Amino acid sequence: MRFEAGQHAKLSQQMKLSPRMIQSMEILQLPILALQERVDQELESNIALEVVEGEQADQPPDEAGDSGGTEEMVVGEAGDGADDFERLSDLERDYSEAADNEYSSSSYSPSRHAGERDRKQDAMANLEGRGASLGEQLLHQWTFAEVDEDTAAAGALLILSVNDDGLLGTDLESILEQNPDALSTGMTVPRLETALEALQHWLEPPGLAARSIQECLILQVEAMKSQGEDAVEWDTVRELIEHHLDDLVQNRLPKITESTGLTIDQVRDAMTAMHRLNLAPGRDLINVEVAPIIPDVIVDYDEQSDSYVAALCDGVLPPLRVSPRYRSMSGDEAFDKETRSFISRNVSNAEWLIESINQRSNSLLRVVNVVLSRQRDFFDIGPQHLKPMPMVDVAEQLGVHVATVSRAVSGKWMQTPRGMVQLRRFFSGGTETSEGENVSWVAVKAMLGEIVEAEDKSKPFSDELLAAALKERGVDIARRTIVKYRQQLGIPPARLRKQY
Repeated sequence: MRFEAGQHAKLSQQMKLSPRMIQSMEILQLPILALQERVDQELESNIALEVVEGEQADQPPDEAGDSGGTEEMVVGEAGDGADDFERLSDLERDYSEAADNEYSSSSYSPSRHAGERDRKQDAMANLEGRGASLGEQLLHQWTFAEVDEDTAAAGALLILSVNDDGLLGTDLESILEQNPDALSTGMTVPRLETALEALQHWLEPPGLAARSIQECLILQVEAMKSQGEDAVEWDTVRELIEHHLDDLVQNRLPKITESTGLTIDQVRDAMTAMHRLNLAPGRDLINVEVAPIIPDVIVDYDEQSDSYVAALCDGVLPPLRVSPRYRSMSGDEAFDKETRSFISRNVSNAEWLIESINQRSNSLLRVVNVVLSRQRDFFDIGPQHLKPMPMVDVAEQLGVHVATVSRAVSGKWMQTPRGMVQLRRFFSGGTETSEGENVSWVAVKAMLGEIVEAEDKSKPFSDELLAAALKERGVDIARRTIVKYRQQLGIPPARLRKQY
């Protein structure tokens, strides 16, 4: 084996994204609520970024305050966005020296130096406290149970194994094996069984601490009976749950009637009563925070022009500008070099954020206008007429990179006359009908849902018949594709859709 050392010249091209450009792309991708949070963070950390207050918000930039001879930058004063990110690149070159300064706006808070109240601390102090977990709530309930000390200790141990659905996540033997300290104190399986029975009696809502879905439902049925509900009806429900639960799940109602002597109507009435039961009673005690959906774009129909008009829903964002005072201080020789460098960095950060927000608005609005022009049938008729629209085609039409389009629509919602729609929904592939019309896969799924909704429930369509029904509408797709779309839409197979 021979080793050689030498020098070689190699010419190559590499494209690297600067931190500034990465930040601008992140701003473009943020939904409106996340953008609002980002702006709030910058207002806390950047001394040069400020909100335009009162009448100044309605004044032109040159009247809102002295800019020190430099053009004022205000959120909302965006251009036409013909060349995405070009102005951002110019801005980065102009402020590259300040951007490389060792000082960071995020490490400086004016309130800490001016003796003012910390607004971030005040906001955190006003936040609602964390709600109690399921385990904490169950332990609190268990303290009121009238049981002896040994049973109370065993019950507290069992509560630790209750999952978020409210069911016991493991068997009693495993619970003992996983807690050797409990074994050393004389804890046994019979004691755990006694405690489990007490837990199921004392804990609310009924069904908590059950060892299975079946036991959970039976506990709830017994609670219904004890509350004076129709005993005959709930006796039937209990019999079906205890002995025919699998047949119920598989919709084998004739088999149930044959083995129980009940009529189809009696079984259906019992199934209706089962809808009052809860498969996961623990979820009733957990506060699940669902984030509100705030649209980034609002689309309305203009009768005069017979067209759909889009407007950005950016009213939750405060009007921002670069502080004229700090802009002038960044070039004031009366301050030392370190102070000027720190202020310059904050000014450049503020300008970059404002420019990124304006560019986000331009890019988003341009993409939405393309959607309105290409998907007119969707807004006029419905989702069944959604057309294929790859992002590559939109990017070529706008003269931007496809990644810009992808980030512009990511996580965004659009309020339309047909309801709230995810912007990304309009971008999909599709197929061609027998009549030569292009339809998107989203439209095909909508057609499939319509066919299933209109079918005879006593004789539901099989997947082969669903494919044939779509073919009659001009869409020829394979049965396996039907199965995939049906599962995505949450439509069960024909045997489970059948009604007796």
